[in-house]
Amino acid sequence: MHTVVVGTSGVTESDVLAVARSGARVELSAEAVAALAAAREIVDALAAKPDPVYGVSTGFGALATRHISQELRAQLQRNIVRSHAAGMGPRVEREVVRALMFLRLKTVCSGHTGVRPEVAQTMADVLNAGITPVVHEYGSLGCSGDLAPLSHCALTLMGEGDAEGPDGTVRPAGELLAEHGIEPVELREKEGLALLNGTDGMLGMLIMALADLDTLYKSADVTAALSLEALLGTDKVLAPELHAIRPHPGQGASAANMLAVLKDSQLTGHHQDDAPRVQDAYSVRCAPQVAGAGRDTIAHARLVAERELASAVDNPVVLPGGTSQAFGSGGGRVESNGNFHGAPVAYVLDFLAIAAADLGSIAERRTDRLLDKNRSHGLPPFLADDAGVDSGLMIAQYTQAALVSEMKRLAVPASADSIPSSAMQEDHVSMGWSAARKLRTAVDNLTRIIAVELYAATRAVELREGLTPAPASRAVIEAVRAAGVKGPGPDRFLAPDLAAADAFVRDGALVAAVEQVTGPLQ
Repeated sequence: MHTVVVGTSGVTESDVLAVARSGARVELSAEAVAALAAAREIVDALAAKPDPVYGVSTGFGALATRHISQELRAQLQRNIVRSHAAGMGPRVEREVVRALMFLRLKTVCSGHTGVRPEVAQTMADVLNAGITPVVHEYGSLGCSGDLAPLSHCALTLMGEGDAEGPDGTVRPAGELLAEHGIEPVELREKEGLALLNGTDGMLGMLIMALADLDTLYKSADVTAALSLEALLGTDKVLAPELHAIRPHPGQGASAANMLAVLKDSQLTGHHQDDAPRVQDAYSVRCAPQVAGAGRDTIAHARLVAERELASAVDNPVVLPGGTSQAFGSGGGRVESNGNFHGAPVAYVLDFLAIAAADLGSIAERRTDRLLDKNRSHGLPPFLADDAGVDSGLMIAQYTQAALVSEMKRLAVPASADSIPSSAMQEDHVSMGWSAARKLRTAVDNLTRIIAVELYAATRAVELREGLTPAPASRAVIEAVRAAGVKGPGPDRFLAPDLAAADAFVRDGALVAAVEQVTGPLQ
């Protein structure tokens, strides 16, 4: 099994995906263990002093003005975890929780949190044992981090609350830890707070969305090319020189992908065969411009994610040296900050939801055009076998339209909202967790929308008798039929076909089928 080693300088997108989705093992580097120990020395030195230090010897949030005596500090750390584990609603997906835990471990290992090495090791042990804390949908405002979700994870480290075992059964966390030989942690000064205060949930969901959207944008280039072919459109608008004079990188990549799919097609360039038309409709002609803008949005979001992956997000943080009033051994200090605010991540999560909604919208418009006999240039109404007796793909497009409508609602930015909390101490929040949750739904819906276009476009291409589609198109049709997505014919129960098309897009089989002919798409 693949092993991810966590050091002090952050992790990569592929590391997160390996742990969250593939169950990769996690190890702490010697450098990380040394940094953890050094930071803990600073916290211990500060804890021994009479001066109050936020997170070490004070309360939290609006209660930060109270100085906590030595004998109550362990209780304080336990209490913050228990009281903040206040989530409600459905359980969050296993991959999201694993990403959340792993990314919190990444920050802990930076040496800026003051957590002891043994606590970090327990976090790794829980991940490696396949134990997944029960985390709920609602509870994070995306500022002071994803507090409730992270609290449910910290509760598992303490041997409290519920968690899912490697067999998928939810049981008391203490039982699961005992079965795997993991000792529950006894939290000390600052540790409870350090386990809760980060943007890890929204960041994990951003990283997984980026990976999924990479595949979906390639898939959308393929289905757009198939639709262009089925509509007897022209590939001249995909010429590299046209896109070079408006040099948005994503646009050029999308056009190149479509051109690669359409190479050697006999269906393109038939504008004047039946009904004269000077240009193709926008949904066909402007496909690279729309998909390309989404690709550039992904590139920007990935830049933000990479910066966040290299960050240590906590409050307060442990820093070496300086002239702060809070001195530790070797001149180290603990400083309050606002790095936990989720705005950078929240904005790009919302931006991606907007781009995904627009890609879904243009795909649905192409599907509708394939089904409309007045605009499809010779295709039967609704691609039906015997129109009137058969309804063809009429209601498949209804389903696609319903998904697009929901995508537009999901594109409303969560990050434009803010609800004050903690007695107005936390008076502006990012709502980044909410932005991430709706983006997950949007990505799921976009997969289905592209699957419906694939279903319609492959059927339409097959109905163009006497003209040979591009080799890449033929490869897609052959692969999708082998995957259980049936071709033209009399009406039948459509849901299984659509589900098979969805799976074909979702697992990357569509892109793989094309790349066997074209080579790697951009």
